Amino acid sequence: MANSEIVRMMKAFNVSQEEIDRHEKSVKSKVLLLRMLDEAIINLHEDLPYPKKCLEMVEDDGESFTLGTLGNFSLIIGKAKSRKSFLVGVVLAAALGKQLAEFKLTNHLPPDKRVVLHFDTEQGAHHVQQAAKRVLSLIGVKSAANLRPYCLRKYTPRERLEMIEHAIRNTPNVGFVVIDGIRDLVTSINDEEEATMLASKLLKWTEELNIHIVCVLHQNKGDNNARGHLGTELQNKAESVISVTKDSNNRDVSIVAPEFCRDKEFTPFAFEIDDAGLPKLVNNWKQKQESRSSRITSPAEVPSDVHDKVLSEVFAEQDTYNYTSLFKAIKSALRNQKINIGDNTAKDFVAYYQEKGSVVKEGKSGSRASFYKLVKSPV
Repeated sequence: MANSEIVRMMKAFNVSQEEIDRHEKSVKSKVLLLRMLDEAIINLHEDLPYPKKCLEMVEDDGESFTLGTLGNFSLIIGKAKSRKSFLVGVVLAAALGKQLAEFKLTNHLPPDKRVVLHFDTEQGAHHVQQAAKRVLSLIGVKSAANLRPYCLRKYTPRERLEMIEHAIRNTPNVGFVVIDGIRDLVTSINDEEEATMLASKLLKWTEELNIHIVCVLHQNKGDNNARGHLGTELQNKAESVISVTKDSNNRDVSIVAPEFCRDKEFTPFAFEIDDAGLPKLVNNWKQKQESRSSRITSPAEVPSDVHDKVLSEVFAEQDTYNYTSLFKAIKSALRNQKINIGDNTAKDFVAYYQEKGSVVKEGKSGSRASFYKLVKSPV
């Protein structure tokens, strides 16, 4: 029976207008849900193309690594003063030019998506302008009509969010967006509802407009995790997460490394700031790093004092972890000790610390509510 006929019968039986309105709202809601499900269903026989690359790193040996694709967002994380904004400049320069040879970056943005938007929520107008000029210097030009830098420091979180959404939806030919200070689009970095809302908006904007968005967020002071519930939510949804840290052997050098990537992880590299105030690749940094790094295949090869340092760093500010967060935190802490390992070896460290009684798992096995906590230093 058609809905209009049902409404007519409800009126004939003197059903209140409130009940009729509730019925019509329910019908409209079901129709909308059916339409959304129809749009969301995946046809297994349809040839769906892989998302188009927009930014790629190509090593000297020809091996390529996708840093970003259209329809997704990525995340740059780092502690305060780790030179995240200088890395942002490198990324912006690569997105504006055809390639940034020194950093082995190639731009694949299509001709109709060459406009680049840069939103800075932390710096004042003068410093935002200086940052934009550094970007132009990196590609050897004095102006770029397709670069639109914005200073959003004086606005409220809600105003910033609305301004950014309006800009990306109403700027012709936009293809690449950087939000330097994504934390400033919410009132609380630990508010779950706000974090989910913002992550959902990023996913919606990137998919509907077929653009790539790079977000920048601080890391916690005591560990290498992105700050707050917002950081956790964005890390879970991002296509790639890239960290920037100062080299402990040379504080003038910043190390760029992949934390989580859907595609192959690129080889970490390092940069410094030259006399002109521009980021410059540190040549042969990888070879120097490898000569200093410990080459290990199991936790037993690591000295006990290093284990102590790793556990101290991992549990400095966060008391408990789920399994995935724990082995990734261990991996990051080991990197700070010049020990580079993969995910599988990092998982071996979790088992090792459990066997030694340093870390204990509590809660029902297999339950999402189970967690790991520190007990004591390893023997």
